[in-house]
Amino acid sequence: MIYTVTLNPSVDYIVRLEQLELGALNRMTEDSKFPGGKGINVSRVMKRLGVESKAIGFLGGFTGSFIEDFLTAENINHQFIRVSGDTRINIKLKTDVETEINGLGPSVSDDQLNLFLQQFEQMNKDDIVILAGSIPGTLPSSIYKRIMEVCRGKGMKVVADVSGDALKEVVSEKPFLIKPNHHELGELFQTTIETVEEAHEYAKMLIAKGVQHVIVSLAEKGALLVTENSSFVANVPKGKVLNSVGAGDSVVGGFISAYATNKPIEEAFKIGVASGSATAFSLELCTKEKIEELLPQFEVKRF
Repeated sequence: MIYTVTLNPSVDYIVRLEQLELGALNRMTEDSKFPGGKGINVSRVMKRLGVESKAIGFLGGFTGSFIEDFLTAENINHQFIRVSGDTRINIKLKTDVETEINGLGPSVSDDQLNLFLQQFEQMNKDDIVILAGSIPGTLPSSIYKRIMEVCRGKGMKVVADVSGDALKEVVSEKPFLIKPNHHELGELFQTTIETVEEAHEYAKMLIAKGVQHVIVSLAEKGALLVTENSSFVANVPKGKVLNSVGAGDSVVGGFISAYATNKPIEEAFKIGVASGSATAFSLELCTKEKIEELLPQFEVKRF
């Protein structure tokens, strides 16, 4: 089984306005609500590609029930630990520019945290765990490291789609895959990365530290996959970016979906970056049809 971990899920409330006037009554032209959180996005993308997963983490209140009902309607497995507070609501105001207002996550008790951690004790070496997103302030900053230690003891593969201090911590646990963008990769080494060559140099340093696969997003320069034995670079297809939310999660979802179905690593990389672009060129998360439409536009070369 593939498990996606979302420690601080949200209901993403997307509001469209012709213009936003502070201090006045504003009327929306359109609104929509989706379950938010990087791990949840990964599960939704994998489901669209025909690969099963189980979403875990913490949910609470009426907003938590909304997320559970939404995932159930999409036939996505989930086993969240319930908490007493409400799962947060993140507001995304879309006018000529995008403004985001992120809510506060609920508190998690020690008992609830222990129930969550017990789930990893029941997994086995054939399972894959995807850690995605930041660690909320209500949880110990070491939680990802604790999870990875359990997984490593069981011989399980761990994907860590995290940034900042969390990324620094997980590198030492030798994950199966990390997916920084070039800014995040530069922050790891306290430098600025601007070229594919520079990204490759620092990604190889992470491989030397024990990370098995590194995918680096390079914006308009494409994407890079580095492993112990091979490196590949992919181009970016032409298209209008409509949505930046979930594109990175879609790369992970596409890559792991292909890997889990025994596709060669080069093809998994191609499907991953195609999934990311398909989300960027859509108003919501990618669909299988959009990915298949874009795949012929991608060229993956050895670096």
